[in-house]
Amino acid sequence: MPAVALTDLVHVIRSKNAGPTLLTLDLFFRDRHGYDCAIQSPQLSTASVAHLYGCAPARMSRYDMADLCAIKFTLPRKVCAGSPGDGDVYGAQQHGPLLGVML
Repeated sequence: MPAVALTDLVHVIRSKNAGPTLLTLDLFFRDRHGYDCAIQSPQLSTASVAHLYGCAPARMSRYDMADLCAIKFTLPRKVCAGSPGDGDVYGAQQHGPLLGVML
């Protein structure tokens, strides 16, 4: 089976704050087939996504939401939202590393 871009399987990839110290990454899939491919892919394992974000895998959580055909990752922010050095107070620009993922 040829590799497929994650962006071809989803209709929404977004990031946002989950409180001032956490970030959430949301993937909403176009259909059940894309979701099923994604949840089985090693590229979307907790360890792989944690590596993309420079986070220890033990500090990242993955939530598979089959009824919504969605996957959510939660990880700690590098700095508290709004603190000096925070370049994205809303966490809305942190989904970029996922845009290049191939499954």
